[in-house]
Amino acid sequence: IYVRTSSPVNTIRVFYGVMFDAGSTGTRIHIYKFIQKDPVELPVLDNELYHAVKPGLSAYKDNPEEGGNSVRQLLKIAKKTVPEDSWRRTPVILKATAGLRLLPEDKANALLKEVREVFDESPFFVPNNSVTIMNGKNEGRLFFICLSPCLGHSELPYRTVGILDLGGGSTQITFLPKSKKTVQSAPSNYIARFNLFNNTYQLYTHSYLGNGLFAARLATLGALGADGLDWKVFTSSCLPKKFREEVTFGGTTYKVSGIPDGYAGYKLCYYEVMKVIKGIVHQPYEVKGSSVFYAFSYYFDRAVESGLIDGSRGGAIEVRDFKKRAKEVCNKMTKYRAISPFLCMDMTYITCLLKEGFGFKDSTVLQLAKKVNNVETSWALGATFDYFRNLNIH
Repeated sequence: IYVRTSSPVNTIRVFYGVMFDAGSTGTRIHIYKFIQKDPVELPVLDNELYHAVKPGLSAYKDNPEEGGNSVRQLLKIAKKTVPEDSWRRTPVILKATAGLRLLPEDKANALLKEVREVFDESPFFVPNNSVTIMNGKNEGRLFFICLSPCLGHSELPYRTVGILDLGGGSTQITFLPKSKKTVQSAPSNYIARFNLFNNTYQLYTHSYLGNGLFAARLATLGALGADGLDWKVFTSSCLPKKFREEVTFGGTTYKVSGIPDGYAGYKLCYYEVMKVIKGIVHQPYEVKGSSVFYAFSYYFDRAVESGLIDGSRGGAIEVRDFKKRAKEVCNKMTKYRAISPFLCMDMTYITCLLKEGFGFKDSTVLQLAKKVNNVETSWALGATFDYFRNLNIH
């Protein structure tokens, strides 16, 4: 599976796939166009159309019909993009991530049922199990399947190349271990076997539910799962002293503020976010060695917002760069407040997650990217490849 930017001539077969990524902060549609020149060749990704809407499905937990409606609106884009004579054989699939995993089961199921009905009334092909909540292990595995071809590797790379993904509700770490000690010292459910390029690989992958950026904010504030939301105000030294606002996540609203007559700043904030990470996040043996990790989603967004990298190009930084910028943002909160009053908390959380959580060295290089080889990189592309591969469309 290779990524291609120019359209080949004399094409033999064109097919499409529509993948919905129902995340905690928004729902995204990926419409992929594939070309297969020869039945024995791997399909080539020719084109992708991407669109997102906010809020995420979980915000409609008390009104599932409206949640279904948000998906219906995105399906209109698919109908405009996929040629009409291909609708019947174009699969539509929705995979929900941490936002729905965090909901009570009955609320999540009501939303999934509504989406299934929206799919069934559409002109597209609806496979069995087309609407599901994806487990975190699959998220990492599918991201890895996507990244291998996106990087142009028909063979997987010789050194440890890993993926870090920071969503709103959960965070994932995924890499191919080179050391037996990594596999032996990891909890057994962190090691996943999968086949790729006719080889079986062991992958270290784990998703930490509740450790995504937005869920971690609430956990740091002591608000996640708390009662008395009508009258309680949750405070933090990670926030500007005079800041006070209502914050909504997963359809629930929380009152949040700085500490007007207290202290604020990096050291206190680091101590606060530490309790959300320490003892929860496992440190894989070999990440202390030389490795390259690609970091996506909110790692990328916060690095752009805080001025660490250029948003149009992405770039490589070291873990220590996050730490240095977190200190600066936290100790000059008024300067950065216009960007986001949560920037200090977010940058400190990312620093703490990388260092105290995963155990990265200050000098570990992170490649921050939104796209690789001009393709919006996500587990969604891996999941689409996976679907067609399971159908034996090579």
